[in-house]
Amino acid sequence: MPLYKRKPFALVEKPEDLKPQELVFQIRFTKEIFRSYNEYLKRINLYRKRVWTCKATGKGNLTYEEALDSEDKASKRIQNIPTQYIAPVLRDVQFSMLNLKDLVNSIAVKLQGPFSEGAELYGRKDGRLHLCKIIKVTEDANNRQYEIAWLDSDHKRSGKALVNGDELTGKNLPFSKRVLKSFIKDSTYRSIPWVLHDHLAKKHGISTAPPEELKIKVSMQNGLVVCNRKRKKTEETQNAAEASEKKIKVYTRRNKLTSEPSMPEKSADEVNKNPEDQSIKYPIDDLLVRPSEEDRLLTERPSPCRDFSVPMDCVGDALMVWDFCASFGRLLNLSPFSLEDFENSLCYKDATPLLIVESYSALLRLLVKDNGKFAMTMEKKKRKPKITQVTWGEYLCDFLETSCGDELSTHISTIKRGHYGLLEIRVKLAIFCELVAQALETDTIKDKLDEYIEERQALAATRRDEALDEGRKRREEKERRKSEATGKEVKEESRVKPGVGYHSIANEVTPDKSNGKVLSQQNHSSRNSDNEEGDGTSKKNGKKQKVERNPSPEDVNHPSKREIHKLMKNEIKESIEMKSAEERKEFLEREIEKRFIRTSPLGKDKNYCRYWFFRRDGRIFVESSDSTQWGYYQTKEELDALIGSLNPKGERERALKKQMQKFYNKICLEIQKRSKEATQQIEMEEALVRRSTRVRAPPRENPALAFLKYVNKWKEL
Repeated sequence: MPLYKRKPFALVEKPEDLKPQELVFQIRFTKEIFRSYNEYLKRINLYRKRVWTCKATGKGNLTYEEALDSEDKASKRIQNIPTQYIAPVLRDVQFSMLNLKDLVNSIAVKLQGPFSEGAELYGRKDGRLHLCKIIKVTEDANNRQYEIAWLDSDHKRSGKALVNGDELTGKNLPFSKRVLKSFIKDSTYRSIPWVLHDHLAKKHGISTAPPEELKIKVSMQNGLVVCNRKRKKTEETQNAAEASEKKIKVYTRRNKLTSEPSMPEKSADEVNKNPEDQSIKYPIDDLLVRPSEEDRLLTERPSPCRDFSVPMDCVGDALMVWDFCASFGRLLNLSPFSLEDFENSLCYKDATPLLIVESYSALLRLLVKDNGKFAMTMEKKKRKPKITQVTWGEYLCDFLETSCGDELSTHISTIKRGHYGLLEIRVKLAIFCELVAQALETDTIKDKLDEYIEERQALAATRRDEALDEGRKRREEKERRKSEATGKEVKEESRVKPGVGYHSIANEVTPDKSNGKVLSQQNHSSRNSDNEEGDGTSKKNGKKQKVERNPSPEDVNHPSKREIHKLMKNEIKESIEMKSAEERKEFLEREIEKRFIRTSPLGKDKNYCRYWFFRRDGRIFVESSDSTQWGYYQTKEELDALIGSLNPKGERERALKKQMQKFYNKICLEIQKRSKEATQQIEMEEALVRRSTRVRAPPRENPALAFLKYVNKWKEL
């Protein structure tokens, strides 16, 4: 069992009078049962603290569950010890006074020797260890020597020699010293002296009575070995505590009459009012938060909208592919498009929309430029290097043949016949996901990500320097005001007391007997300080000159990452030098956002649902814990209701609420943009409805088919 602050910890016993239909609280990994929620919460919070130690390995700073896992792994390692070694090890451990390290080393040396005839081991020859076999052991009065035969790789004898025991090294034990440590800790209930558990001692016939030399130091108490010195100390401390309690009682009795009138006692209702809420320290795990009267202040959580064009199990893949294409659009030479247009293009079956063709072409073009496996295949087939709206299907079929499994390659014939639109949406997204996965492995994307990381670090360092400068200026302003206030006070005091100024001047001027001159202490100290500062600056400048005098040509041609980082930071500072503090802050935040690395969720709610916000879509997406259900919030009212429904008593919802409040203005701005676009689209639809039935609108002017108008404005010519 894990140790609490390196001491054994007893579990709560199961209540005896439990009824079959009674509702109780049970801890999963200890099987402890509690009737009171408050006691259950206290115990589980204790188990989650990092105050537990693994009994087998001695590893500390763990939670209770982590300590249990560590003990399970250690017990599995202990099972690797062969049975023939267990009894000898336990005999050496019982009542040993060595520390753990020395005990392990002594047992390992003992198990490896002494050497006997026929044993195969290693001997030192020409400064190296070679395999050998002991033929004969010769013993003298003071020395033991071994006649050995050298063995080659085929275990054939290649020569003989007579060596001492120091020149021989035994083969390694079938278990490590780490396993031996765990075995010793798991087999004993105390250390120095090490004492085995009773069942292990009885099983292997090892005596449990302390030896004669230890009977003075230890004794038996309740069937366990206890040190006498410690017991005496505990008895003394108990006696001292009892004596102090008696003194306190006597003192209180004497001063009871003279003491002040006691405060009015609180009623039982006031004392017992919400005892559980007073003892719980929030935030706690969200699933452990019990409903209370304060929850009435929380708003009702709105149900998310789920009207996606693609099937529900494909929403996650569609979001991933769209976010990748939108984030790396400049690198792919693919102009951005909305998520709705991407969904509608996937669902369109009459033909292959240009949006899909351009997306496939951009991804395939990236793979061809990377000179990887797909590029080698294209060279062998002697394909034209340029991917067009006519040849994109051939390249896509080649990709499915070379880089995809059998499930996707079965659809090659459908694509070759020009019926890509008839494929299922799941198949289309699976092909996109495979292309994105291959694109992420290319050197182009990796280099771009490395560049973004360096630029983000430089921007973050500049932002940090700006914050430090602002703090320094505030401190200087505060000190200046303080010095002005103190200067005014000194002037006022000098006006009231004119004698003070004379004495202060007289104290500042002292005669210098050695030179026969009168020097001012203040001037003397200022000169010294100036000289010291001058010497310090000259030394620093001298060091800088020494460093800058001999720059090697390699350093000039190949600057280090630190130098590159410094140059980038200086360039950023020069570009924002003429801007105000607010403009500089906004500029740095905007530039950091442009360097996209990955999209992370805002957080999780009580039920582990993840909440996502994408920069190019003004919606909050909700993903269920098992990633099977998706939804979204698209209005400011829904966003406010969602933030108001999050319970800050829970750990997950507290963190999620903090993140949503941090990005609230940005999310609201994107929601406003999206609502404007939606109103414009509705107005266009209404204008089409108001037209005369005799005038039929062409299909491309229908807003529902707006995705067919997509044009890649960033395409290479």
